[in-house]
Amino acid sequence: MRYHVRHATHYSYGTDVVHSHQLLHLIPRPAPYQLCLEHSLAISPRPSRRHDDTDAFGNPVSRIEIEHPHRALEVTTEMQIELHARPALPVAESAPWERVAARLAYRGNGPARNDLEASRFRHESTYVRVKRAFTEYAAECFPSGGPILACAEALMAKLHGEFRYAPGETTIATPLTEVLAGRRGVCQDFAHLMIACLRSRGLAARYVSGYVRMLECPEEVARDAPADSATTLRGGAASHAWVSVYSPPFGWVELDPTNNARVVTDHIAVAWGRDFGDVSPLRGVILGGGTHELSVDVSVTLIPS
Repeated sequence: MRYHVRHATHYSYGTDVVHSHQLLHLIPRPAPYQLCLEHSLAISPRPSRRHDDTDAFGNPVSRIEIEHPHRALEVTTEMQIELHARPALPVAESAPWERVAARLAYRGNGPARNDLEASRFRHESTYVRVKRAFTEYAAECFPSGGPILACAEALMAKLHGEFRYAPGETTIATPLTEVLAGRRGVCQDFAHLMIACLRSRGLAARYVSGYVRMLECPEEVARDAPADSATTLRGGAASHAWVSVYSPPFGWVELDPTNNARVVTDHIAVAWGRDFGDVSPLRGVILGGGTHELSVDVSVTLIPS
């Protein structure tokens, strides 16, 4: 499957911004089953300086500085991405969740190499707190001896069934305890809450930022959508977010709680980290500007073979 993705971000400021530093996560990272064929990044006004780098999680980042006055900032990224099918996984053969939690717990002699990397994603982070409330909410999904992947998929289905997708009713600053109480939110809330439930049990889960395709054409649905189908996939009008769960012996397995779907060939990953704060598409510090307005436009288009 090949896709063309266009992501445009536009800031309008009330007064002059006299100096701006921005950090961009808009270049797709190398990932299993995903290949970036083409990529471009257009920035207006033209940055005074730009430095492309890699962050602590292996994500490509661009650091830009604009040191002349401006009242608007427009950043547009375009890419062509090729996705490959992932192998079917025998869910029941994943390790019992208690065993995985024990492997990731601190030991004096240290965990194995793969577990050490996963351990980075089992602790609290800025937007994901470890609390008893999350452990209790997910209790029915984690029976004793349950295979970790089966438990994670049960949790994904629970979140999808009990929470309402409600754009505009939460912000990134809304605490997860409020999201849990209100039973509504958007993709970043679904992802953060699922991660919180997993980490509260000592398991490792990371936040994945990217894009998801929306299937609208009936002929397209009939041709490549699964039976349960993707016509109802949510999150295609902006950046999307989902979860990657450390599931030995299979490694990292990506699940989308917003859509109750295992990630196959409709999701394009750009970056991953502990939570949204690590992989925000664009964030920075400005001097001046006053009030501002933000608009974001995302399109994901299937390229015919």
